Amino acid sequence: MSNTTITYLVGTFLGVFGVTAFCALVLVPAVTAYQRPLERVAVVILSLFVLAALVGVGILLGALIVFEWPRVF
Repeated sequence: MSNTTITYLVGTFLGVFGVTAFCALVLVPAVTAYQRPLERVAVVILSLFVLAALVGVGILLGALIVFEWPRVF
């Protein structure tokens, strides 16, 4: 296996693991807390906003590390 293949496999695994963890720790408890279908749809949409915010913070921190790494080290 090449280094690129290993990098893709690790990235894929971590992506699947992250989405699974988000569903298990955020989405499932939020959906089961409500009974009405409209409330459940609303909670899923709001949970997706939370997921988007977390992904955005991760992208910003990753970009900061990439751009500042040579200056710091």
